[in-house]
Amino acid sequence: MDKFLVLQCGRRFLIGAIVPKLWISLWFSCTVAVFRFVRYLPIQFESHRVELPIIYQLEHDEDVLEFYDQPLQIKLDYQASNGRRLGVLHTPDFFIIRSNSAGWEECKTEQELKKLAEKNPNPYFYSQEDNQWHCPPGEVYASQFGLYYRIRCDREINWVVQRNLQFLEDYYRAESLAVEEAIAQSLLAIVSSQPGITLAELLDQSTGAKSDDIYTLIAQEQIYIDLNATALAEPERCLIFRDEQTASAYRLMVEQPSVSLPAISPVVNIITGTTVSWDGKGLNIIHVGETEVILGAENNQLIELKKAIFENLVRQGKITSLQTPEKTAISTESWLRFYQASPEDQAEALERYKTIEPYLNGHPPENETIPARTIRDWKAKYLTALQKYGCGYIGLLSHRSVKGNRQRKLPEDTLAVMEKFILEDYETHKQKRMWEVYGALVQACEQSGVIAPSYKAFTKEVKRRTGYEQTKKRQGHRAAYQHESFYWELTITTPRHGDRPFEIGHIDHTQLDVELVCSRTGRNLGRPWATFLVDAYSRRLLAVYLTFDSPSYRSCLMVLRICVKRHGRLPQIVVVDNDAKFHSLYFETLLATFECTKKQRPPAKARFGSVCERLFGTSNTQFVHNLLGNTQITRNVRQVTKSVNPKNKAVWTLGLLYEYLCLWP
Repeated sequence: MDKFLVLQCGRRFLIGAIVPKLWISLWFSCTVAVFRFVRYLPIQFESHRVELPIIYQLEHDEDVLEFYDQPLQIKLDYQASNGRRLGVLHTPDFFIIRSNSAGWEECKTEQELKKLAEKNPNPYFYSQEDNQWHCPPGEVYASQFGLYYRIRCDREINWVVQRNLQFLEDYYRAESLAVEEAIAQSLLAIVSSQPGITLAELLDQSTGAKSDDIYTLIAQEQIYIDLNATALAEPERCLIFRDEQTASAYRLMVEQPSVSLPAISPVVNIITGTTVSWDGKGLNIIHVGETEVILGAENNQLIELKKAIFENLVRQGKITSLQTPEKTAISTESWLRFYQASPEDQAEALERYKTIEPYLNGHPPENETIPARTIRDWKAKYLTALQKYGCGYIGLLSHRSVKGNRQRKLPEDTLAVMEKFILEDYETHKQKRMWEVYGALVQACEQSGVIAPSYKAFTKEVKRRTGYEQTKKRQGHRAAYQHESFYWELTITTPRHGDRPFEIGHIDHTQLDVELVCSRTGRNLGRPWATFLVDAYSRRLLAVYLTFDSPSYRSCLMVLRICVKRHGRLPQIVVVDNDAKFHSLYFETLLATFECTKKQRPPAKARFGSVCERLFGTSNTQFVHNLLGNTQITRNVRQVTKSVNPKNKAVWTLGLLYEYLCLWP
């Protein structure tokens, strides 16, 4: 009976106790209502790339009854790479109770799993049979209780679904949200009469329906949209149907390829006007008869071929089409060569294309100053690249920066010694100067009989390695942060700033550059602290809270209260930094109560706070610095005199500043 009481005490104790199979059966025999006792406790996650998407999947998986984050530790036994037997206490990410099974699930990125597998292949390995990562020690431990242990990685995440689930999350939560019957019937009538209507077209229909009404019907599954196919944030691509069956029938009608007689070649369309390539020359099909095909060359010369001979050349691949297909498949190598080209290479390639474009279209200019041999060379490169890469422009890039002899001039022994000294003597926390390291390098070369490099060659080699890794080895990761690569997120993974207003909100604090006075006594009270809540999608200031108190959990709660007072709602996701005030029990309880997801920015990485930081700077430069009593001059403290001291010029009160700050755009 004690173990059954543990079941009702809370999620952290539910999974910690490992019970026999008899009690496992008891878990499944309990009603779902027992587990709902702990449903609204906050779910913890460490990774936004794996754990959070898995949480969204579990929430919408009908097979999942309950899941619990960070259960108590289990012991994994395995053999290390040195042959020793190890026992490690391991905390899985989730314990999941499904309709017919239960077990632990661990979430990791595939890149992390590959590193762990290289370090020690015993705990983690990838199976080609089921295309799945496995943890044998975890599977052995779980099997003794009739449970399972599974590795989940980011490769199995459908990011389109993740994006749509986050888009509709507020509509899933609003269980009481209802659409007026007349509006719902009007929308259903439109969707039924126009299967495959896009979401953008439905939003433009003058039915009196709001966008919230349409999204509510989608969340309630009264109208159907394939959440796996397209993102709701791109309404012009989303197709809407009355139900899933109608959507399946529509796909069969539209996407089923038509059956037709096999063509002579899938490349060349033998009709008048088609441009073809034969032996590196561009030709136009001028006439297609019953027995002959006439081609037009550059110099208005006509070439007559028997139709059977022409078709045979097409089958052999000697004549190919130069018509641009509707969807050109440009290879990855082609894009790589495009990005590697310098601006000078790009400009030169564009000039070359402008020169040969008339020849490709069969209309060569009469007075051409460029030699015919050069034209033929550029055309051949263009046509070759078109067939090889799917883009002829790539063949016109010269890539001059990689031409010439790129081999190192120094002997291999010298390069090896220089590499060793840079790694072991220069790139260390001692932060030695290059001259001292070079002196030790020359001495080592003389003792070993190796040719010593010049100081100029040594400094060039050191500067060649300048960047994030070198700065991290010499000064630490915080100093190296400014050299870290800046990634622009253009993939389908979760958009950095959301798909709609109120999806992501940033909270941060700053001390405003203005001195304030008491409204009653006129006494100087100092500079106020401002707490901003900013919408990441629209960059709108949702709420602002002013106080003379240092930032604390009270400031966080107040800015959320003001947001509800002004807009009647809270953001779906709240992004904060790693300060202690954002770990407050009161703050986290409020977010959990209203089902807001809290995300924390990576420590010591200021770029992730740019949404708020940019607004801090704008509010100071465009508003605060225009007020009497602003503190700009205090940056040069030696220039401050009694006549210009902001403390003596202060006239604004806290209430008046707050009133105007709320009106500031």
